[in-house]
Amino acid sequence: MTALHPARREPAGDGPPGAADRTVRRIPFPVVDEITRHCLTEDEPETVHIEVHLPGRPDPDRLRAAFREALCRHPRILMRQAPHRWWRRRYEWELTGVPDVDPVVFPPPGPDALVRARERALADCPPLDASPPVRLEVVGRGPGEDVGEGEKGEANGGTVLLVTINHTALDGPACLRVLATAAQLYGGAENSPAPPPVRAPGAATGGAAQDTPPLGGHRLARPVRIAAERGPRKAAGRGGRNRQGGPGGPGGPAGPDVQERRGNGMLITELPVPARPPRVGGVAAFTVNDQLLVATCLMVARWNHVHGRPSAPVVVTMPVDDRPRGTDMPIGNGTRLVSVGFGPEEERDAALLTADPPDPAAVARLLRRTAARTRSLKSAPGSQLGLGAALLTAPVLPVGARGVLTRALRTAAAPLASTTLLSNIGRIPYPLDFGDAGRPTAVWFSAPARMPRGLTVTTVSVGGRVQLALRWSHALLDDEAGARLGTLFARSLAATSWTPGAGEDGTDSTGRAEGTAP
Repeated sequence: MTALHPARREPAGDGPPGAADRTVRRIPFPVVDEITRHCLTEDEPETVHIEVHLPGRPDPDRLRAAFREALCRHPRILMRQAPHRWWRRRYEWELTGVPDVDPVVFPPPGPDALVRARERALADCPPLDASPPVRLEVVGRGPGEDVGEGEKGEANGGTVLLVTINHTALDGPACLRVLATAAQLYGGAENSPAPPPVRAPGAATGGAAQDTPPLGGHRLARPVRIAAERGPRKAAGRGGRNRQGGPGGPGGPAGPDVQERRGNGMLITELPVPARPPRVGGVAAFTVNDQLLVATCLMVARWNHVHGRPSAPVVVTMPVDDRPRGTDMPIGNGTRLVSVGFGPEEERDAALLTADPPDPAAVARLLRRTAARTRSLKSAPGSQLGLGAALLTAPVLPVGARGVLTRALRTAAAPLASTTLLSNIGRIPYPLDFGDAGRPTAVWFSAPARMPRGLTVTTVSVGGRVQLALRWSHALLDDEAGARLGTLFARSLAATSWTPGAGEDGTDSTGRAEGTAP
């Protein structure tokens, strides 16, 4: 079932007192929702996937009731797309007050249950015409069962809460807020968010000059594309291990080669947090987010170098989320996108950065430049998708005409799209305490990887480890190539680890990093 197919409706209950009496009201699509809705395709479903691994097994009835009530306490998630005609000026959401369908599913247990659930998360998008556009699958695990590359399951089994979100309607952090409310309702423990880390406005630079301007120059050149690598895929994209998910997409009259290039593949793993130096004067020179950005740049540059493609300029899109994390958090698509450019300075160090391993002094210089860029970008105000998107969604032309124009412009601007997207959720701000089922031992997010980028990197920090989900379009990479790219990312992240004397002048000029969520 994709976002354009009708849903099977069944009673989902009335929710908390008064929820069933709420009047269904309509609100226009915000800018991000409308742009995404215009560009939906059957080949690449617009899904966000969240996995929360619990050591115990929650009670099915209590969990279903808690999640339903959590949805009703955040009524903005209880929405469906209103019927529309092409000549209308707006797409509209209908806020329903109670669910149209029961979003909680308990799939049959089995050794491959998690593999199948991940495949559904990549290929089976919750529909827009039924409230809520979210699906929660509760997957039981067997003792010691593998859950990802380099990650073993609990000795006594456990449970995976696997959430699939239609990204047209909302994003991962918003759904995580709803899940935190469900945890509080189920377990009874306080699930208030932790206060955000306090960051100093400046950074220790050790006298090193910062880039001017912060982005390292204007983006006159086209960003590089990740070198494609595709080969024959086995069993419609089901890699033999459960670290990968996502069949090539639904079948049909298309030929085998077309079918193989549909949908997304995914690699799930965990990595150690790279080593960080002590602070200088109580100020951090760069954050874990900066290390992840540099690792992403190194991964792309080294991958392209091996494939004989240009390694610069790399441009990484980064979501920035300024919303509060409490129960008043706005639910929907609330992040704004900024682009972190790696350009002329990185080209001068290209040979050093693409070496195996990369030169530590060159990596240290890149970390300092990246920190300056991200500080400038995060502090600068801006709209979610820029002025162009606001103009495209202005209700001047009929929505059908705006859709045709949006798709045409997206195709024309594809060569200027960023190289990839890095979404670093950072530390989970909520305990997510599910009482008798325990607190999470691992959490993964993944974002849709649509062309022309074709690759997204999503990270979460849990228990001092980086939980990495690498997701790629099968139009760009096959599953074996995606797995090799994941290995390259791990090596690139390790290359950002601090070692004494790694600075360009042979002395330590960096500071201790903190986890950050863009």
